[in-house]
Amino acid sequence: MQHTVSLKQNHEFRRLYNRGKSAVSPYFAIYCRKTGRDYSRLGITTGVKLGNAVKRNFVRRRIRALYRTNEAGLQPGYDIVVVARTRAIFGRYADLERSFRQLTRKLGLTLGAPAPAPAPKQRAKENKEADKP
Repeated sequence: MQHTVSLKQNHEFRRLYNRGKSAVSPYFAIYCRKTGRDYSRLGITTGVKLGNAVKRNFVRRRIRALYRTNEAGLQPGYDIVVVARTRAIFGRYADLERSFRQLTRKLGLTLGAPAPAPAPKQRAKENKEADKP
């Protein structure tokens, strides 16, 4: 089993929160940022709102397992932070995995998936004129 490289420093987490791309589901939020390294690093955040230490550690183990089982299908060279939400405690593992895959695909982290293009910005005036016949 391959060892997962972890994010541990507070400034690394803050950099991702401020400058990274994000995607959200009912189970967790994922932040990512390209680093240029030949490997990816994973950080997991479980807030006190999730419950006591036993519940928080349970969620961390589940997220780490999700990452390890899907790591082969993810592009290397990213810093990834997964922020657990309350539903992650009670959700079925299959639902968590489906959600994790959807979010990584949305962020362009999966191999073979192109990075998502940014949405084109339209001015409000152009939108109103387009609606007129």
